[in-house]
Amino acid sequence: MKPLLEVRDLTVDFGPRRGGAVRVLDGVDLTINPGETLALLGESGSGKSVTAKAVMGLLPKDQSRVMKGSIRFDGTDLLTLSPKQLRTVQGSRISMVFQDALSALNPVQTVATQIGELYRVHRGFSRKEAHEAAIEMMRAVRIPDAARRADDYPFQFSGGMRQRIMMAMALALDPDLLIADEPTTALDATVQAQILDLLAEQQEARGMAMMIITHDLGVAGQLADRALVMYAGRPAETAPIDELFDRPAHPYTVGLLGSIPDARHAGKDLPTIPGLPPDIAHRPAGCSFHPRCPFATDICREQTPAYELVAAERRSACHHAKEVMADAVVGA
Repeated sequence: MKPLLEVRDLTVDFGPRRGGAVRVLDGVDLTINPGETLALLGESGSGKSVTAKAVMGLLPKDQSRVMKGSIRFDGTDLLTLSPKQLRTVQGSRISMVFQDALSALNPVQTVATQIGELYRVHRGFSRKEAHEAAIEMMRAVRIPDAARRADDYPFQFSGGMRQRIMMAMALALDPDLLIADEPTTALDATVQAQILDLLAEQQEARGMAMMIITHDLGVAGQLADRALVMYAGRPAETAPIDELFDRPAHPYTVGLLGSIPDARHAGKDLPTIPGLPPDIAHRPAGCSFHPRCPFATDICREQTPAYELVAAERRSACHHAKEVMADAVVGA
């Protein structure tokens, strides 16, 4: 199958051009096929959101630079497009649900105006046509009494309803790829379940691909076909989601899975990954994870591991990937 999105060796620096720049992404590779869901996993600061914003073309131009790599969408490298050409892709073919709906929405415009603007800019709708289309999208994401609430402002909606408004905006132009950045952050468990069900429903109805950015492994397990685990701006491993859960190929993934609350932990301290993520401005030599890794040996401290195939459809950036996979099977 021809990939819908193919990112290769994406390397991004933040900061001044002469001295002091920080490498925030270092050799990111990922692929998403039509209709597929890829989950980006990792702790805060691992580079998940930066990767998504690079795909969307939303990195701040005065503070960031793509040093190398490619972002091919439906065969076209987005990094080679002019700003005008990129705008024909943004919102219409690739869209994004942002993490903080209240901050992402304009506080002084009604929600129908904000949704309707997409139809006016990209489809040439009149103001009346855009308003009617906005109401239909609000109904599609199950906002009650949509016609009456269309002229309300974002602050008049609950957190879950604001997230649905963001989804209405992202889905309005029927995109081929939807990027959802922590779509259930700060929502209670019931509302979170509703949002996840709505995402799955809309994906099936529209046949679109999705990239889900999350640190919640439960969300990934519910929605994703495959996962990419990131650590310190680099890919750690990628695998079909079931295989990732059953037989991880990187010690960092083992640590993430081991940190999931379980009935076996009742009355005990939860397992944690020792130490802290590295300062990306001063990554340790060799493997970035080695100071926290129980499998670390001298080669881990001296050489950066290649991100390579370790099994069918599986890649890992670990010198001891085979041992980690075998240990996971024994541990099970």
